[in-house]
Amino acid sequence: MSNGWYNSRVRHHPAGHLSEPDPCPGRMHDQSAVRTEGIADLFEQFPDVKAKVDSGYRGLAKQFPDQVSAPPLKPKKNAPAQERAAYEKERHRQSSERICVEHANAEHKQWHPLQRYLGRREYYDQTHLAIAGLVSDRSAER
Repeated sequence: MSNGWYNSRVRHHPAGHLSEPDPCPGRMHDQSAVRTEGIADLFEQFPDVKAKVDSGYRGLAKQFPDQVSAPPLKPKKNAPAQERAAYEKERHRQSSERICVEHANAEHKQWHPLQRYLGRREYYDQTHLAIAGLVSDRSAER
């Protein structure tokens, strides 16, 4: 989730709890953030950890194929019908697994202070952390 200044990565616990967001520069590519935040190192240290990611983390999925699941690559325009059908089936399966994560991410954006943050940049982290705590508490109650 980005507001131009910061891009927040939020991790989701299997029980539905949200972790605190990790603010990083808003113009940083997902894969660059993975490298600078040390997420790839954590996958090496903890081989039992699994993650479902979006297409921005496809490089991480290639690096850790048994741990990270990314959306499949779209087939070429002239691909056979069987290949396109297999792609659609795999894409649907993966998106069905990620829908709870997408809904949790969308819930942050529904809070008015994060829709158009007008405060001072140095207070954005605190504001986002407070809202993330509220969202996590609400999602844990469900």
